[in-house]
Amino acid sequence: MQTNALKHQIAAGRGDCPADLVLKNARILNVFTNEIENGDIAISEGHIAGVGEYSGLHEVELKGKFVCPGLIDGHIHIESSMLCGPAFEQAVLPHGTTAVITDPHEISNVAGTDGLEFMLETTKDLKLSVYFMLPSCVPATALDESGAVLDAEMLRPYYQNPRILGLAELMNAYGTVRGDDRILQKICDCVAAGKIVGGHAPLLGGKDLCAYIAAGVQSDHECSNIEEAMEKLRRGQYIMIREGTAAKNLDALMPLFREPYCNRCMLVTDDRHPGELLQNGHIDYNIRKAIRAGADPAAVVKTATLVPARYFGLKQHGAVAPGYAADLIVVSDLENFVVEQVYKNGELVAEHGSVRKPTPLVIDEKRFSRVTDSFEMDEITPRDLELKEHGTKERVICLMENELLTEEKIVPFRQYPGTAPGVDVANKIIKLAVFERHHHTGHVGLGFLGNSSLTCGAVASSIAHDSHNLIVAGTNDTDMMLAGNAVRRNKGGLAVALNGRVIGELALPVAGLMSTGSAQEAVEQIRLLKAALKENGISEDLGAFMTLAFVSLPVIPKLRLNTFGVVDVMRQEIVPAVF
Repeated sequence: MQTNALKHQIAAGRGDCPADLVLKNARILNVFTNEIENGDIAISEGHIAGVGEYSGLHEVELKGKFVCPGLIDGHIHIESSMLCGPAFEQAVLPHGTTAVITDPHEISNVAGTDGLEFMLETTKDLKLSVYFMLPSCVPATALDESGAVLDAEMLRPYYQNPRILGLAELMNAYGTVRGDDRILQKICDCVAAGKIVGGHAPLLGGKDLCAYIAAGVQSDHECSNIEEAMEKLRRGQYIMIREGTAAKNLDALMPLFREPYCNRCMLVTDDRHPGELLQNGHIDYNIRKAIRAGADPAAVVKTATLVPARYFGLKQHGAVAPGYAADLIVVSDLENFVVEQVYKNGELVAEHGSVRKPTPLVIDEKRFSRVTDSFEMDEITPRDLELKEHGTKERVICLMENELLTEEKIVPFRQYPGTAPGVDVANKIIKLAVFERHHHTGHVGLGFLGNSSLTCGAVASSIAHDSHNLIVAGTNDTDMMLAGNAVRRNKGGLAVALNGRVIGELALPVAGLMSTGSAQEAVEQIRLLKAALKENGISEDLGAFMTLAFVSLPVIPKLRLNTFGVVDVMRQEIVPAVF
């Protein structure tokens, strides 16, 4: 800010001159004192000049509506919304989200620094502030096959970018606490740059947790129970209370919305699908859910505003107070928390569910060819799906409801008519395959998935965290082959096959993760996919795809499947699917 602009802001704060904009007769949620204040909000030069009684060149009468700071999602992967930056902005800005901190490790696992550059480029001109944490684990562990490897030397130059706030979720907790030099160098570079190291360590406790935090890891978003969260809080970590499409931890962590815990907790989504963003909302949905469950509104709003702003070093953000950025939302009441208007730097950018001036998506296809054409694999054949292991027992990767964690189950290896060997539909066991798609290696991992909602046909997806190889689940090999090849043909996305034909598909040609269309267009494509599923007697709940997306991530206990085979996560070893 220049001297003259600062003088104008000071004069407006004193009331010596009219403010640029005044929001009149507001009820202001004070995140410092947990009070509701009545008054006007004076805005000059994109910042709040004062709170009290003011006049302005332009005045907006709020008639007692509530004003809160703009909402901040402290941990999200934009790619998991299936939307590129401009479409994502159109989906979340009207819901009061004025800033996000994104970890682009999804696209970076596909396209390396080209993917990171793509995300920086396509979000730089948005009204939504998009900050980044550098991907710490590309690939997630050495026991994975991604499209790229990002080492410390490749990440180091990016710390000079002011939109880079730190090193994202350090998923390889196992390697960190055992002193892996490659991981420690990334941590040292981040700390030397004065940035933040984020964490990802489900169920880590005791001395290993102490070692992990001593390494410099300052937060965690993987807590699934209050005991785990409290241990990590006591050891000094910030806790991110996650409520997204796949993982829903808010109910289990409700006690954290009380003082003093809420001062070191943040609401985050991690992953949220476009349909949920448009229909239910973003961080505003999580706020509503917490308030309706009995949490104090001021404490909840604080976890989505002031706490993430302080944690990430976003100075003068996250509060309605003099000198703070005029990133503000107007809501009708705190119980229903319906966002009516959104101001960014004092400018009205969204109201009544719509962005006022949408930003177009522009892709330099020559520069980002690795992003727009990311499939390097042959067509799937029946031979690719043949089990190479033999035995009388099979190891099943069992899903857990509303959790990313899995359990291990050993059952007899059997063959039933009309299904692939090892499939037991009656007991919710289906076949699983992961195909390497980045380097044309031909690697295929085969296994079995338990507690699945799929009872016929097959589903396939190129959204398979974090390496995003092609994952296919089904009851028989023919439909699995068809669904997988449909995704390959579309250069990424989702597909469903049944009785020897593809009955529904969704193309995601940007790194196999994102659509080039708007949120509304993506939702319509998903609607058509759901309709095809329903018409053919398959559950139209796309939760199967979202859950499937995490089945190959070899850093969340207990079992996963990737291109090498079944992974015992805690031991970081390949174990046989059949024995």
